[in-house]
Amino acid sequence: MKLVYGIKDKPGIPQLIVYGLQQLLAIMAATLVVPIIINGKANLTGEDAMSTAAALFGAGVGTLIYVLFTRAKSPVFLGSSFAFIGSMTSAFAGAVSVAAGYAGLILGAVLAGLVYVIIAVIVKFAGVNWINKLMPAVVIGPTVAIIGLSLAGNAVGDLQKANAGGDSRIAILCGIVTLIVTMLCSTYGKKGVKLIPFIIGILSGYALSAVLTLIGMATDNTAIMVTDFSPLTNLFADGFSINSIFAVPDFTFVTAFKGVKEIDFTYVSTLIAAYVPVAFVVFAEHIADHKNISSIIEKDLLEDPGLSNTLLGDGVGSMAGALFGGCPNTTYGESVACVAITRNASVATIITAALMSIIISFFSPFVAFVNSIPSCVMGGVCMALYGFIAVSGLKMVQKVDLEKNRNLFVVSAIFIAGIGGLSVSFGKVTITTIACALILGIVVNLILSKEKDN
Repeated sequence: MKLVYGIKDKPGIPQLIVYGLQQLLAIMAATLVVPIIINGKANLTGEDAMSTAAALFGAGVGTLIYVLFTRAKSPVFLGSSFAFIGSMTSAFAGAVSVAAGYAGLILGAVLAGLVYVIIAVIVKFAGVNWINKLMPAVVIGPTVAIIGLSLAGNAVGDLQKANAGGDSRIAILCGIVTLIVTMLCSTYGKKGVKLIPFIIGILSGYALSAVLTLIGMATDNTAIMVTDFSPLTNLFADGFSINSIFAVPDFTFVTAFKGVKEIDFTYVSTLIAAYVPVAFVVFAEHIADHKNISSIIEKDLLEDPGLSNTLLGDGVGSMAGALFGGCPNTTYGESVACVAITRNASVATIITAALMSIIISFFSPFVAFVNSIPSCVMGGVCMALYGFIAVSGLKMVQKVDLEKNRNLFVVSAIFIAGIGGLSVSFGKVTITTIACALILGIVVNLILSKEKDN
């Protein structure tokens, strides 16, 4: 794939702002939804609830730390990790108070981050050859494909969702328009348009959904109402004021500080059991993500800046993300797909997106605007994003000799386990579908590696 902007390229400031915004929009919905899910699972409401703005701030800080550790050589954005949702829920469930639960979020993220640090030290001394042998293209390729395919249900589910309670068919229409506009811009647009297809697609879908909703409100036709404007209207419900424009996010460490004294050994043991095993699972996904982005930019990131540095960036970035927003961070497939589709691998764009996420977290209207984007519109965009992740994995499989039985069995095992949704739980610890598929693929590949070439 010929890149428009390489890793070291620096577009002009106006372009950087637009490209950074696009990266931000690609990852923002998923980043913001994690604290919302935790609030529901832990029954947190009002002042106790986790802040979506703080999660956005934490993602920005975590990404900057990742860029620092990787010496600005890896064009990936870090966002709130879905893998740790169960761990975060356990942190609140085992705490004696909400404040202690917040302290648990930070301590749990530190424990998970330490796993990354320990693995990074091992890799620093042992090298990455063992990783390449353990996870060759025949294993990583279908695993990357499964990462995209496993998200297909989320994209289609969002595509059919009308946030204002309208007809799902109208929601699908808005989502498909978003998808088609995105594809047309990426395929037929001039250079400037090809670099921002997601922004144009999202704005087009949002405009259509907003017009239909306004018509529905005026004619009392609820069927065509698919946009919920309440995040915007609630912002100014009490009138216009400086507080409705700018607000300091409710950072996790502020509440956590009050609960530190309530943490005991039993609770720490709960956190260890909830976070540490998941960190090993996410490590496997870390490898897959970086193998994927390496194939896109045609440079092995496991060699330069090195797996030890990407792990340190991911681990320490996760700790920082939880310190501010409560959510451990992870490299985002949406970010990788955005790089692949726009062919913009400029790390300067990633840095800009991170800085924008930090600044925007204080700007309430923008956060409210993003929250008002209908799920169906984001579903249309995600069909392209998740699809590209899957196709990236299939491109890796192209390099594999599928005339050999051992390769066929490895790929088959990963695809069926991944698409079938295989997952295993041990108490509060769940080995995700992606991890199960990858582990099964590794085992099958090792068992059949002695097959003789005919």
